[in-house]
Amino acid sequence: MKINKNKKFILISVILLALIFITFLVSLNLGSFAISPKDVIKTLFGQGQRNYEIAIFKLRLPRIVIGILVGSALAIAGTILQGVTKNDLADSGILGINSGAALFVVIYIYFMNGNVYDGISNLTIFTMPIVALCGALFGAFLIYILAWKDGISSSRLLLIGIGINIAFTSILTIFQLKFTTQEFNRVMAWTAGSIWGSSWKYVIAVLPFILLFMILTIYKARYLDVLNLGDEISTGLGIKVEIERRKLIIYAVILSGVATSVAGSISFLGLVSPHIARKLVGPKHKKLIPTAALIGTLMLLISDTISRNLLAPIEIPVGIVVSIIGVPYFIYLMLSN
Repeated sequence: MKINKNKKFILISVILLALIFITFLVSLNLGSFAISPKDVIKTLFGQGQRNYEIAIFKLRLPRIVIGILVGSALAIAGTILQGVTKNDLADSGILGINSGAALFVVIYIYFMNGNVYDGISNLTIFTMPIVALCGALFGAFLIYILAWKDGISSSRLLLIGIGINIAFTSILTIFQLKFTTQEFNRVMAWTAGSIWGSSWKYVIAVLPFILLFMILTIYKARYLDVLNLGDEISTGLGIKVEIERRKLIIYAVILSGVATSVAGSISFLGLVSPHIARKLVGPKHKKLIPTAALIGTLMLLISDTISRNLLAPIEIPVGIVVSIIGVPYFIYLMLSN
């Protein structure tokens, strides 16, 4: 018996939300300082010990919330880029948008103070999303200009994006070498993708950007559906193709840039999430976008839990764990295209 598409979408959403909730509880439970599931629940309801409250509310919970925001933002950014370019390999991490944001943040920290922890404090936390956004927009502008030739070719866009990504990463390495050994290691871990040390200030700094542009993207879902029909048909249906394409690209750049400002450069999350979502709910973006956001959230929370506990007390950058999952899928997509 076939399941109604709306019912299927609701069922998949409920399953993903349940998995996210389970991962949420496990993530609160595990760590160098383990807390039993019973004590986690008691603490969440204000009945836990003082040391449990500190571990959960000041350390683990803001980190998980950042993971939810970053996972959703990168997944939606990837969905937009794949929809706009009609290229299954499009992703803000591969195209150089994330590395542009990371480059500007590291340069900013270097000239502010030279120390990744002293530099990221107080007012700097709230200016970093703006700095990252400038870097992401700069990267996207370069890619768009260099890839333009009587329109945008998806293959040309991808190749130019990979080249820009390599260039930004190389410049980033030069600035990293200017830090002391200890600072270099910290910056290296952050640029590899890390949500270590997240606090509620980070949440407050990025939440307005991510929430606003997630809502705008869902509102624009129908335009992504129309753009997938081709430029001629889209124009015939009354869509101003280039204007809408630029708007959507800007949304993707803002989401990925702001996410990078607090989590470093996490690649492949925006590549894999839309593909999995597409297989589950189909190509309609009204369902695809929220499903991809849930998958991105789930993947990042699971990856972060693994990165914190696999070699504890040593922590692996979460971007490395995501890449271990994403690279095989990327190779598969390259071979199948």
